[in-house]
Parts: sequence; structure tokens; C-alpha cells
Amino acid sequence: MRFPKLAFVFMFVGCLVVYLTYVKHYYDDSKPPVSDQLPQHRMDTHEQPTSAQVVSENFQYGIMFDAGSTGTRIHIFKFQIEPNEAPKLAHETFRAIKPGLSAYADDPEKSKEGLLELLNVAKDTVPETLWSSSPLMLRATAGLRLLPGEKATILLDKVREVFSESLFLYRPDSVSIMDGTDEGMSAWITINFLLGVLHGTETPTVGMLDLGGGSTQITFALQDEKTIQTLPIDYVTSFQMFNISHALYSYSYLGLGLMSARLAVLGGIEGQPSGPQELVSPCLAPDYSGPWEHAEVLYTVKGQKAGEPIYETCLTKVEKMIYKRVRKIEGVKDMDFYAFSYHYDRAVDLGLIDESTGGSVRVSDYIEGAKKVCNNMAAGGIKESPFLCLDLTYISVLLQELDFPPDKELKLARQINNAETSWALGATFHCIESLRKHGTC
Repeated sequence: MRFPKLAFVFMFVGCLVVYLTYVKHYYDDSKPPVSDQLPQHRMDTHEQPTSAQVVSENFQYGIMFDAGSTGTRIHIFKFQIEPNEAPKLAHETFRAIKPGLSAYADDPEKSKEGLLELLNVAKDTVPETLWSSSPLMLRATAGLRLLPGEKATILLDKVREVFSESLFLYRPDSVSIMDGTDEGMSAWITINFLLGVLHGTETPTVGMLDLGGGSTQITFALQDEKTIQTLPIDYVTSFQMFNISHALYSYSYLGLGLMSARLAVLGGIEGQPSGPQELVSPCLAPDYSGPWEHAEVLYTVKGQKAGEPIYETCLTKVEKMIYKRVRKIEGVKDMDFYAFSYHYDRAVDLGLIDESTGGSVRVSDYIEGAKKVCNNMAAGGIKESPFLCLDLTYISVLLQELDFPPDKELKLARQINNAETSWALGATFHCIESLRKHGTC
């Protein structure tokens, strides 16, 4: 029996449809569910990136806790990252609380409240999608350096405990006591980064002077190889940034910060709370008597008897305290220097600079300011802080011991381009660079 050609065609098409239906059904059943497939990381060129993707690609956050001797501060830095360009600081969020971390040396658990308060500032600032990629760090300075080793270790362990639950990018070694030289180097990076002279420009870098409560630092770039070879190895530090090598003179004088120096001039002994609790000094007004707390010790401080010239007597006391404790450095008179912290604060107290905008002063301004304040205090007509005579005398002597002549001009700035001029920015930036290159700070 013969089939018509048209029937044969219909039969062929029907078989083909059945076959194709079977193949499609088998293929669909063999595919895993959509939720089980690996995410596709390559973005379609026709799709618009989400805001979270734009933030993660163009910005990097870094969170630094500055555990100083008089308070704890948080700096939250937002860096703008562009290909083949030096990073730019897009924004900084800053908060500070008192007292310093070292104040909880005998009760570390109490430090937790302040740490959590500052961490909440970070969580309100950094987008939640970037918490896990934003490094969280704490660097303690002179306040913890001056504590007995075990107390400092217990405090830092408490910080690590709090940080480990924060959801930010955290490593145990991100919490530490900062070496004084690293503090100076980080502050130097900060100021030169903000001035835009770290990227191989022809503009020379500037030096840095920082006067904290427990220590003081001086840092500047070394240009002459012969000078580098003549310096003690502890005074020279080298690092690379933006593929440029920098050799720095950087030294930190522990115990010569303003508060520690004040204690020494008054006759107290750092780290010995069982020592004399009543201190008498020629640097205070003759009729003055009042309380002063330093490193958790409450002192009673008094002036000496009337009749002696306060400035000259105080100057002698300060010079004796600092004698041979500071190394003179040739060549600093020919370099531009920025000065921070108590250098800035005492210039504000004298009315030499505006508190919000800063300015410039000469070393002689501190010298003349000390004479004026001390002499007015002797006449009984001064209303300033009882320690202003002592502080200004000390700053003027310290600067001259570092070989800055009286006519040397120093630039004072609390902020540059709306960023705090502390070591925190330099340390954070250095850490982020190290994470990118080596996977560790």
C-alpha cells in the first residue's frame, strides 16, 4: 500500500515536533534551579551599575582610632580611587571623647562604652555594604607607652574584643601601641599628602613638628646622602609611596610632650604616683594654689614666694630639665615646617593665630609671649591659665634646643582642605596601601 506524499510530509513533521519537545523537556529538567547557580560577576555593558557598585569601585574607607594620652578620637576617611591617579581624600568624619584610653588602666571594662560610642559613628558614616572591606585600626600613643606593660596589654585586648564584633575589616595586629617614630612618619605623610607634594611634584616636602601630651616628634625629608650616613640609625626611617622612596629624619622624644614636661618642671616624677603630691614651682604665680591631674594622679600645685623674677627663674628650671635631652639638627632653619597640637593651642592662647584658620608664628613670638605672660603673672594682673607661663617657656626652649633660631617662621594648621592635620590620616593611608600590596598593615 502506497502512502500519498502529503501524508508522508505530515508524519515527518509530527515526528520532528515530538522529538524536539522531548529534548527540550529533558534539558529543562537537567538544569539546576536559578538560585543554585553561581552569581555572574561580569556586568552587561548595557546595564547601569548600582550605587553600591559605584561606591565600592571608586571609594575606599579607612577607620582609625587615635588613643592619645588625653582622649580617644575616631577618624573616618573616605578616599576617592581613580585608575592611574594618586588617591584623593574625599571626606573625613571626626569625633573625640575624653578621657584617654589609659585612664581605664585599672578598670578596662569601662573603656568599652566609649569605644562602642565611636564605632556607632563609623557605622553611621560608612555604607553597610562596605563595612567588611573598610579596615578598622587603633593606634595608641604616649599615654599607653607610659603605662606598665601588663596594663597596656590588657587594655588593648579589650579593644580587640570590641573590634572583633564590629563587622568592619579587622585584624588583631590592627590594634597596637604606635612607635614614636611611626607617629612622626605618619604625621609627615599626612601633611605632605594634603599639600599634594608626595606624588613626585617639583615642590619640596615640608617638615613636621608635633607636640602631644606625653611625647614630641620632629620629622623631615633627608636629601643629602652624607647627612643620612652620619645620623644614628634610630633617627632615619625609609618607606616607599606612589613608587617614590622617601628617607626621613624622624625622632620621638618620650617624656617631652607638654603634660609630661610640665610635670617634670613642677618637680614630679612620671609613672610614680606614690611620689610627692604637692608640687611647688617658680613657674606659677606666687599666690596660686590649685589642683592638677596628670596620668590619674591628682596633685596640688603652688607658686613660690613673691619677689623673685618669674620668667628668669622658670626659664632656668626649664633649661635644666631639658638639658642634653634633645639633639640639635643642622639645616632645619632652611626648611619649611608645620607645627601641630600644643604648638597650635598655645599660639591660640596668645592670640597669635585664629583658632579656626591657623596662621604663622616665629619662635620669637613664643619667647616674647612667655616673657609677657610670666611678668604679668608676677604683677598679679593676669587671668590666663595658671600653667601658661610654664607652657610657653617650655615650647620656646624646646624649639631652640632643636636648633630653630628665634626668627624661624612656623606654619600652624589644624586642618588643610577640611582634613585634620594629625598622624591618623597618614597612618590610615599607609595601612590601606599596605593592604593593597601585601595584604597586611
